[in-house]
Amino acid sequence: MILENNLPYFRAFVHGVNTNIPLPNGRYTPEINFDNAATTPPLKSVLHDILSFSPMYSSIHRGTGYKSRYSSDIFEKSRETIAKFVGADSKKDTVIFVKNTTEAINKLSYRLDRRSRKDIILSTSMEHHSNDLPWRKRFRVDYIEIDKDGRLSLQDLKHKLQKYGNSVRLVAITGASNVTGYINPINKIAELVHSYNAEILVDGAQMVAHTEVNMRPKNSKQRIDYFVFSAHKIYAPFGIGVLIGPKTAFEDGVPDNVGGGTVDIVTHDYIKWAQPPHREEAGSPNIIGVVALSSAINTLQMLGIQNIYRHEKELTRYAMEKLKAIPDIELYGDTQDYEDRVGIIAFNIKDIEHEDLANILSYEAGIAVRNGCFCAHPYLHSLLNVSRDVIEERIYDSSLPHPGMVRISFGMYNNIQEINTFVNVLSKISKNKKHYIDKYASINSENRYGRANF
Repeated sequence: MILENNLPYFRAFVHGVNTNIPLPNGRYTPEINFDNAATTPPLKSVLHDILSFSPMYSSIHRGTGYKSRYSSDIFEKSRETIAKFVGADSKKDTVIFVKNTTEAINKLSYRLDRRSRKDIILSTSMEHHSNDLPWRKRFRVDYIEIDKDGRLSLQDLKHKLQKYGNSVRLVAITGASNVTGYINPINKIAELVHSYNAEILVDGAQMVAHTEVNMRPKNSKQRIDYFVFSAHKIYAPFGIGVLIGPKTAFEDGVPDNVGGGTVDIVTHDYIKWAQPPHREEAGSPNIIGVVALSSAINTLQMLGIQNIYRHEKELTRYAMEKLKAIPDIELYGDTQDYEDRVGIIAFNIKDIEHEDLANILSYEAGIAVRNGCFCAHPYLHSLLNVSRDVIEERIYDSSLPHPGMVRISFGMYNNIQEINTFVNVLSKISKNKKHYIDKYASINSENRYGRANF
């Protein structure tokens, strides 16, 4: 009933979902976008609200004109919209605007490095590089292991918390994996982390558009200390992201980026920094991005995040069962119990390179997927059982193909018809590999080294 009743309703809110695109044979077809984990299309309400706001667009904070004061008011009120959306406490937490999740985590790594002598960060073996590499610059990092299906091992988390004791500064985990879609029990993990006097950061980039988040539940031990996400994965383009955390964490010290907007008073030999969040937002603010994000949040709340979650879960269940019947398919992660995941499925077809397969799906039927390692190399290497020897060969010879997968990821607007088309095309490709490889060999050869295999 979720699929039948809500699918057209959700789809009607998303811009560009029926856009025709050209195929190599000269025909046009509506693109089927299964690459939502990378970027979602914009909501129609977002575009409408941006155009409605644009006549009032002006400088933020320091202008005395009416448009400037109006824009500043919109900018500041949006922090409350965002805080409520993820269950933050506006009295205790601050919402800091950044460009994206990556910048948010880099900013936090700088800030935490200046506030504590604790030197251990526990990341995980399933993280996006953005929740791994920034920590390596300033801390000692250890990684919480995954189990045979790729889920996070809470037993290993507890072991490492016991091992490092009071030296753990932060546990940095993904809310939902961008590879397998697994949803981590973030509040349960937070309770364990706080029992060892550490803090927790949740990378919510793959989470907030798909399932509910509560940073401050009734059980205070389950609170999420820091939460980050990007607007472009929540149907709101225009380059904005957020870092949410305790105000006290940003009150002292020098911000990582300095300049206009970050200070209270400056002389040639003295600087008094502004209070958070403004001290962390150097330069002219991205008011258009903030309007877009606030608009998207309002629409998603109106539609109901739980409604979206149930719809996408039905899509995932349906797609997984259909994919299992395709010859020579390799599905990654748990293929029997997939209740604890957002709409992400990673796979390969035997004897077809992941990059070639992704291209063929696009050329043959206008189906947009993602291939490669999805900025999560260690996780992919583990799921693919890639040996250290293969990795070292690739390190020394960048011309060698990099192991990878193909990924489909659903948004609230995707539907059963699109999945059926995808499964039918993928099945034909799998049954006629040589035909499709030969058919698009020249195009694949031209494109093979045209883009980075992240």
